[in-house]
Amino acid sequence: MSPVVRRSVRAVLIDDEARLVMIKRTRPGVAPCWTTPGGGIEPEDVSREAALERELLEELGATAAVGRQVALVATPVDGGQSVQYFFVARLVRLDAAVRCGDEHIDVARGGYEVERIPLDQLAGCDLKPVTIKDFIVENRAALLAGLPSTVLS
Repeated sequence: MSPVVRRSVRAVLIDDEARLVMIKRTRPGVAPCWTTPGGGIEPEDVSREAALERELLEELGATAAVGRQVALVATPVDGGQSVQYFFVARLVRLDAAVRCGDEHIDVARGGYEVERIPLDQLAGCDLKPVTIKDFIVENRAALLAGLPSTVLS
């Protein structure tokens, strides 16, 4: 069994209009693709949920009510496995002015645009990884039913 060399958290982030909040990644010479927001778990993160809250603020300027883990995706990378923990979350607030992640500082990394796509229209979207796209399409009703309250403590 390959060792886990990277752990990250990602949000199946849904707004109050049943739209998936995603990041459109653009780079010169490469077709655009979409991804769910999230990123690496840092040593100072006290939990996966805390890591996700930090990542949502950095990448989107978002506050969210984070619910349960709904999926786990492992992919091979050089020297081991990359593990991504996916949580369902309800968007509470989004303010692009407070985004603070490195991806917004280093223009060489390409574009990171926030887009919202209705959950019932994901079929034509190039959402990565494909396994999470398929999961969302197949479990749309359950994800909507399992959204946490927007009341934050």
